[in-house]
Amino acid sequence: MQETITSTDRVLEVNSLVKYFDVLERGIFRKKIVGQVHAVDNVTFHIFAGETLGLVGESGCGKTTAGKVILMLEEPTSGSIQFEGKDVVATFEHGPQDEMKQLRRNMQMVFQNPYNSLDPRMTVYDIISEAFVIHRHIPKNQWTDRVYELLRMVNLEEYHAERYPHEFSGGQRQRIAIARALAVDPKFVILDEPVSSLDVSIRAQILNLLIDLQRKQRLSYLYISHDLSSVRQISQRVAVMYLGEVVELANANELFDRPLHPYTQALISAVPVPDPDQKTTRIILPGEVPSPINPPKGCRFHPRCPHATDICKDVAPTFEDRLVQGHWIACHHADKFV
Repeated sequence: MQETITSTDRVLEVNSLVKYFDVLERGIFRKKIVGQVHAVDNVTFHIFAGETLGLVGESGCGKTTAGKVILMLEEPTSGSIQFEGKDVVATFEHGPQDEMKQLRRNMQMVFQNPYNSLDPRMTVYDIISEAFVIHRHIPKNQWTDRVYELLRMVNLEEYHAERYPHEFSGGQRQRIAIARALAVDPKFVILDEPVSSLDVSIRAQILNLLIDLQRKQRLSYLYISHDLSSVRQISQRVAVMYLGEVVELANANELFDRPLHPYTQALISAVPVPDPDQKTTRIILPGEVPSPINPPKGCRFHPRCPHATDICKDVAPTFEDRLVQGHWIACHHADKFV
């Protein structure tokens, strides 16, 4: 885990965020809504200036959708998003275009797949300088120097600016994607599985690069991943999602050393241990993840939880900090695991 952040300034506040996608039944002459996918459901968290919050969970739990909604790449169904005290949703829907453009400058994203996120028809110079064309935040006669500076910042060479994406490895492409995100001097960056498609040795290089850039630029990160090892390395706090909801949130060391939610315990038990002599107990969850179109009543985890009781089947648990200072959990029986 990185060093603890002492700042009390919240750069991002997400409250009761909801995103549903309509399920359509199409006919010859009409289409009808027959259901909704509960992609993100009542998600609440905040991120301090200079902090990394890890967001983890199984594939399909809503991590990436939450990130896209925060940046208004997807419009939320309900809920609020505050960035440095500004209402992002209201600005997107009703605010001046210049104000929304300024918010987009300060909030950037590095996408999961570096092979698809870079335009193959553009050189690296064009990919990075496109941000200068859109935002006009630096004079044109400084574009080349700034592109070279960004490439050096992510440990690439100046001559790489004239090459195309297909001429680079996966790790180099992800460095280019990071340089593109930093081109507008953002304060907050969403990292969506930034190392999942890379070799293990390259993953370490990219993670160290992200940590170094954060310290130098005082960036705030939302680090989305299912790789718990990398999450522990880069994050100060970690939030765990299950079927669209955050079920646990705590300091990274606290969460990994003493997970309280049964789902978090199962996730952490699946992390490989490098020491072959160390014995571990793997928690195997029964059944499959329920459909987000028709999530279970009560606690969404109860069909797979070994500790579920009748109250879990009927009443949704409250997400609250009721056990340890700063350790939030949504579980009726959390006191059993303290």
